[in-house]
Amino acid sequence: MNRFRKNMGGLILALGLLGGGYEATATNQEAGLLWLKDAGLGLFIHWSVDSQLGVVISHSLVGASAAYCDYFFDELPRTFNPSRFDADEWARLAKVAGFQYVVFTAKHHSGFCMFDSQTTTFDITATPYKRDVLREIISAFRQQGLKIGLYFSPDDFHVLYQQGTLISRLRPEAMPENNEELMQLNRAQIEELLTQYGTIDILFLDGPKGHNDGGLSEWVWTLQPGCTITRGAIVTPEISASTGQTLPAEVMEVPWEANFTMGTSWHFKPTNETYKPGHVWIQNLIETRAKGGTMLLNIGPEPTGEIPQPQENILREIAAWMAINREAIYDVRPWHVVCDEGIWYVRHKTKAVVYAFLPQESWPLGERRAFLLRHVRATDETVVSILGQNDEVLEYKESIPITRWQQTEEGLLVSAMRAQRIYNDRTWANPVVLKIANPEMELR
Repeated sequence: MNRFRKNMGGLILALGLLGGGYEATATNQEAGLLWLKDAGLGLFIHWSVDSQLGVVISHSLVGASAAYCDYFFDELPRTFNPSRFDADEWARLAKVAGFQYVVFTAKHHSGFCMFDSQTTTFDITATPYKRDVLREIISAFRQQGLKIGLYFSPDDFHVLYQQGTLISRLRPEAMPENNEELMQLNRAQIEELLTQYGTIDILFLDGPKGHNDGGLSEWVWTLQPGCTITRGAIVTPEISASTGQTLPAEVMEVPWEANFTMGTSWHFKPTNETYKPGHVWIQNLIETRAKGGTMLLNIGPEPTGEIPQPQENILREIAAWMAINREAIYDVRPWHVVCDEGIWYVRHKTKAVVYAFLPQESWPLGERRAFLLRHVRATDETVVSILGQNDEVLEYKESIPITRWQQTEEGLLVSAMRAQRIYNDRTWANPVVLKIANPEMELR
């Protein structure tokens, strides 16, 4: 077995971390939380050494035999070589799809570090690939203008394995706050991440639910006061096909972040996987924004470093929709009506603009339809338009696809024609968005 330290003792002493915890004297800064509310859409990436097996990330170690654990910790690093990994390509795809930030798994529960850590030999430098994956990702995504987030697990099954402690997430001796050696390792690794990679905008601190983090949040804010901690400090519901969880029923005024899997797994799952189509994720994004949250949508790269084609296809569909409608996703807040008869609403955070997401259904190009917005009232300055089109030209037709509206006792009656050709067959099954400028505003 490999020892888990490279130079752990010296690093711990240098940090002055032996003994004592931290009092909860810090918190998330308001500027970071407000940015998160504005951002709307982030990209989650679960990737680690066990993607080679296509199993659930890290959790296959809980309840595993000694032989499996030996294989996992000793053999898997020797074959992990993502020779097709291209951080720039990932970042370009994220940018074109409209993501505002990334959250990458620097270390998941298994303890495998996707960065060059001086605290352990169970990291990316112990693999044939050797290069610091995290550094490449941070550089590429920063170059595209995205903010940088890291996922970090205080649980570390490799440490438990080296200690001879039964791998678990519930037994007291396995919990970081009760395991001094593990807590020291966590603090040292967090210091590495927050001092060697520049500004880290977001940290997803995925500790055991219902337990304190032993002062790790305060340690983060000591190192980088402007780092926004999501998991562990704000509401972060997980929504996946396997759990059947749903979005909050009502608007939440506090910042919150919905974490979605595209299929049933966070990690790469080569077989027995079912993905929900792109229009489902667009609709979930709309609902998340209408209820005041930000959506963090996950991908699980293959062990080669490539994004699975079904996942990339979903991202491309989101990219097309976001290219047209992104102004209704960024910098918006819940309106006084969240949803009515299948029409979802948001308002711009500062401008007198309301966006109405029309019901998701196939709307043929050139067909005029009427919509009653029962909770919207026009003013003399109101202008209604469909995002993405100019209302002046319908391809190959003489018709003028202008949007018309009139205020009625029942609400704002809008007559609109879809005039932008997105697909070659002139269909488009994703929600069309109405922009209503200068209506009567009822602000929250």
